[in-house]
Amino acid sequence: MSADVTLPIWLFVLILLFAGVTFASHFLFPSVRWFLRRRLERAVEQLNTRLKTPIQPFKLASRTDTIRRLIYDPEVAQAIADHARSNKIREDVAFQKAERYAREIVPGFSAFTYFGFAIRAARILSQSLYRVRLVHANDRALEDIPAASTVIFVMNHRSNMDYVLVTWLAAERSALAYAVGEWARVWPLRQLVRAMGGYFIRRRHNNALYRKVLARYVQMATEAGVTQAVFPEGGLSRTGAMGRPKLGLFSYIIDGFKPGLSRDVVFVPVAINYDRVMEDRSLIEAQDSGTRAFRFTLWPIWRYLRRQIWHRITGRFHRYGYAAVSFGDPLSLTGFMQDGHQDPATDLGHVLMARIARVMPVTPVPLVAHALSQGVRSVVALEAVLRRKIAEAEARGIVLHIPRGDISYAMEVGLRALMERDHVTRIGDRLAVSAEGAEFLTFYAASILHLMGDQPDNSHTQDEKIHFSAT
Repeated sequence: MSADVTLPIWLFVLILLFAGVTFASHFLFPSVRWFLRRRLERAVEQLNTRLKTPIQPFKLASRTDTIRRLIYDPEVAQAIADHARSNKIREDVAFQKAERYAREIVPGFSAFTYFGFAIRAARILSQSLYRVRLVHANDRALEDIPAASTVIFVMNHRSNMDYVLVTWLAAERSALAYAVGEWARVWPLRQLVRAMGGYFIRRRHNNALYRKVLARYVQMATEAGVTQAVFPEGGLSRTGAMGRPKLGLFSYIIDGFKPGLSRDVVFVPVAINYDRVMEDRSLIEAQDSGTRAFRFTLWPIWRYLRRQIWHRITGRFHRYGYAAVSFGDPLSLTGFMQDGHQDPATDLGHVLMARIARVMPVTPVPLVAHALSQGVRSVVALEAVLRRKIAEAEARGIVLHIPRGDISYAMEVGLRALMERDHVTRIGDRLAVSAEGAEFLTFYAASILHLMGDQPDNSHTQDEKIHFSAT
């Protein structure tokens, strides 16, 4: 037993390596993970004392645990059996497909990534590009939301900056879980979106099994009290006006809601408007060509950043004008369901879109674009029209952002933004609109047409006209 054993050096090194890996995996790594998790839990506890809506345990759960809970859910199990039967495949094959869907949907929230990086980055980016204004905070209504309710922010979708802007402005309330489209499933956005608690939604190429997995995840998160943010339009507005709501997420939430038993859900309408939408040229071109979707790549972002860095170096950079946000009146799902509805999801979508439309902030560029698109072609006439329209809007309680409270200054801000892009030229008192500029004027004016006493254009259906009304 005490005899010497001779080993080659390479085998001895290999044994030491295996021993080290075994020690690390069984003793060192679990200890480090436990230490880091305890520190994270204490940090989250401190963070929750500052948030109006604390981060829920469901959001902090291990991604693997959430995936398992989702795929072993009874309703998902039934959907797996139905999928296997209808497609004539084995249930284990259908189960693997459901698991793949769950891994695709379920996020892996990181409080450090969200509050340590994302919030700071969102604030810096928002303020570097825009003069951000919270025009209508509606603090009293938001403070009155019961703490036990699940809060869902419902927003119009003008730009991909919407995610950045609202993430920052809602930072003191809670961490938002966004429903994100397939465009963000590219490296490195996919990892970042998941770490921020966002979950991916397939707009196309889905089936009944996928929809059930997604529905159950949304219902579990909602019942657990996870604060969420959704864009009912499903994509960026190509016309500048608000679009028809897509009802999938609303349907999932309503289907999982049991009045008197479920946690109440409170929808908070959020209206966003810009003096300049970064994607405006692409959106207008897509509307003209009938393109339904965009292929997301990082090249335009890199090109944009390179141009802005160069403008900063040469001293030619200035911000894109105003980005304005306002919060509408919250809507309790319990109270909504008590009214009785033949089609609750459709009615809910229209009510929420109407509340968003009602508090849409009016900023200088849309205001000036609206007047110019009606044929005003002199500076004197433009100021007179703006004064009249602003007085009428104020009398109706419309949310306006007039910089410095000075209408003349607001007109100059709006005109300058349009003139710098050669959409409008000014010679003395006379104004001229270029052929390309006319399309841009229509695009920006469309965001406030429903507030200025005008009807939306004929591309909208009668239903859309009803729920876009300002009353």
